[in-house]
Amino acid sequence: MDQFAHLAAALQARCPALELRENEPMSRHTTFRIGGPARLMALPATAEEAAAALRTAAACGIEPFFLGNGSNLLVADEGYHGFVLKLAGELNQVSGENGRLTAGGAVLLSRLSAAALDQGLAGLEFAQGIPGSVGGAVTMNAGAYGGEMAQAAAAVTCLTRAGEVETVPAAACEFSYRHSAFSGGERLIIKVDFVLAQGDPAEIRMKMEDLSRRRKEKQPLEYPSAGSMFKRPAGHFAAALIDQCGLKGFSVGGAQVSEKHAGFVVNRGGATCADVLALVEQVKERVLRQTGVELEMEVRVLR
Repeated sequence: MDQFAHLAAALQARCPALELRENEPMSRHTTFRIGGPARLMALPATAEEAAAALRTAAACGIEPFFLGNGSNLLVADEGYHGFVLKLAGELNQVSGENGRLTAGGAVLLSRLSAAALDQGLAGLEFAQGIPGSVGGAVTMNAGAYGGEMAQAAAAVTCLTRAGEVETVPAAACEFSYRHSAFSGGERLIIKVDFVLAQGDPAEIRMKMEDLSRRRKEKQPLEYPSAGSMFKRPAGHFAAALIDQCGLKGFSVGGAQVSEKHAGFVVNRGGATCADVLALVEQVKERVLRQTGVELEMEVRVLR
C-alpha cells in the first residue's frame, strides 16, 4: 500500500461521507482541458470535512494541492502524483443580506456576480466573466476592467494545513497585483465575506452586459485556455509585445497563440502540456530577443 492508498483509507475511516477519487483526470478540472491524472482527489462538502482532510493528510506527512476551478493552471501530461483538495457541496453556496454576500470558496465568480445583481449590489460586475472560483480569485486577487477582488472582499475564512480555522480581515490579506497573503498555498480559503454598495439593478446589469460583450469581442472564449498566459511586465502589455513580434497564430502542436488576443494561449484541440510549455518558451525567447523584455508566466504549472 503506497502513501496515497494509506491516506485514502485513513480519510474513509475518518470521514465516511467524504468523496474520494483515485487517478482522477485533471483535464476535467482545468479550463485548459489539459492534464493527466491526480493520484488522489478529495472533494469535501463541508468545512468540517475539509478540516478533517487537512489534519489526516498532515498526519500522513502529505501536503495537499488546493484546486479551485483550474482556470489559472496547467497540469503535466503525466499528471500529478499527489493529493488534490477541491471544495464542493456546502462550500459551493452563496447567500447574502443587507449589502453583504457570503460565498464558499468553490463558488464560481459568474455565480457570485449574478447573486450580487439579484440583490441590487454593485462592485462585482467585473468578476462576471472571470472563469475562476471565489477561493482561487481571492488567492491571486483576480481582476479585470479596473476591478479586483481586493475592492470587495471584507473578510476571508480559511483553514491552515493543520486544519485550524482562521478569519483574516481584508486589511491583513496583503492584496496587491495578482497576489494576496494566501498566494503561498499554505491556507485553504473556505469562505469569503463581501461588503458591497447598493446600486441600480438596471445599471448593474447594463455594465455586466457591456463587459461581457467586450470580452467576447476581444478574448478567444471559443477555445479552452487559462486566460492571460503572462504577467503584465512593468511599463508594457504582454499581448502588445507578443503581437509586435508577429507571434499571433504561432502554434506548437495543438497549442496556439490566439489570433484574437496575443496574451492568450489556446488549446485548438488535443494540445498537451508539453505543447504549451514549448510554445511559451519560444514566445519568451522571441520577445526577449526582439524587445528586450522578459515575460513571466502567470499561469501556474502543476507537475
